[in-house]
Amino acid sequence: MSIKFIYSLLLFAGVHTLIWFSANAQFVSEQWKEKSFAIMLAASVPTAVLVYYATRLGYEALDGSAWGARFLGFGASYFVFPILTYLLLGESMFTLKTMICVLLSFTIIAVQAWM
Repeated sequence: MSIKFIYSLLLFAGVHTLIWFSANAQFVSEQWKEKSFAIMLAASVPTAVLVYYATRLGYEALDGSAWGARFLGFGASYFVFPILTYLLLGESMFTLKTMICVLLSFTIIAVQAWM
C-alpha cells in the first residue's frame, strides 16, 4: 500500500464527510436546518477540490485505474456515512444489513490496496 493510496483514502474520507454534512446537517439541529443552503454552498468548492485530488492520487496509486479510484471513493463513503449517522443522528449502524455493507466497503478497500 503506497502513501498515495493512503492520502487518497484520507481525502475521500474528507470528501464524504463534507458531503454528509451538506446533505444531513438539516437533520442534526433546527439551527443547522435553517442554514442548510449556506452549508451546501460553503462545502461545494472544498468538496470539488478534495475529490479532484483524491481521484488523482487514487488513480496514480492504483496503476492508472479509474475504476480502482472510484471503488476506493465508494469504500471511503461507506466508512464515513455510518459513523457520522450514528454519532450525530443516533441511527444505529449495528443492524445486520448495515454491518454487512460496512464489511463489504472494507473489503473493497482491501481489494484495491492489495490486488
